[in-house]
Amino acid sequence: MSAPGRMRCLYLDLDGTLLGRRASLLHDGEGAVSIDGVRAVQACLRADVEVVLMSGRRRAQVFEDARLLGQGSFIFEAGACMVLDGEEHWLTGELLPGELSIAEQIERSGAPALLLEHYSGRLEYHEPWHLQREVSHLFRGLVEALEVDRLLADAGHANLRLVDNGVVNRRSDALAGLPHVRGYHLVPAGASKAAAVAFHRQARGYSRAEAFAVGDSREDLACAAQVAAFWLVANAVAHDPSMRAAMAAHDNVRVTEAGNGPGVYEAVLSTLMSADGA
Repeated sequence: MSAPGRMRCLYLDLDGTLLGRRASLLHDGEGAVSIDGVRAVQACLRADVEVVLMSGRRRAQVFEDARLLGQGSFIFEAGACMVLDGEEHWLTGELLPGELSIAEQIERSGAPALLLEHYSGRLEYHEPWHLQREVSHLFRGLVEALEVDRLLADAGHANLRLVDNGVVNRRSDALAGLPHVRGYHLVPAGASKAAAVAFHRQARGYSRAEAFAVGDSREDLACAAQVAAFWLVANAVAHDPSMRAAMAAHDNVRVTEAGNGPGVYEAVLSTLMSADGA
């Protein structure tokens, strides 16, 4: 991977990446107190690098997180919408909010019920965070996203896809037998974090060489095609060793030695130092 040029933007995932145990900014993945995530953001701001949060979380949550970092642009619900300085840009194709929200339109299609029935014992709603969503239906469990996409297409729902957004820690007794549990978003097929990153870069006039990203999931990893350098935090690979095989599709991906916030700090310092020396 060649050294990046001057950096102008960081695309940064929240859960499992910047945030540590219990989604805390001030703790690492093991629950120890750490301000490395704050230091990472501070280093970006001091270097005049915009920080764009990209998350599967709801709009209100990501808006508040971005506001606390002093940032006006963010990506919510797994790339369904890019908010650019307060202006919404929906990346959901023909499914747009109107009399019914996109989430309500997806509900009426029958696709969520299909998945819950077909994958009974392997998939459930990610309570309580599945409520009050504008776009995505949020699940937890353990399924193969590409297999689910084939099932959706065969059932007439080719306009939808399932996003694998990484390991989660909460499950019901019904999923107790699974080796681990992952979070999934059912979204319009065109919605993705990578598409939102591409939209933001174009709107800001940033080249690929001027952007980098840090994440922990396969959905985050797809953003590697849009940035000069992509970093997986160490906990992503520790929780899912198959991520290393997924990395092979890109030549600009590295894994941090530390996880969560400390890993983000490591990625930011390494990238900014490489850019300064370019």
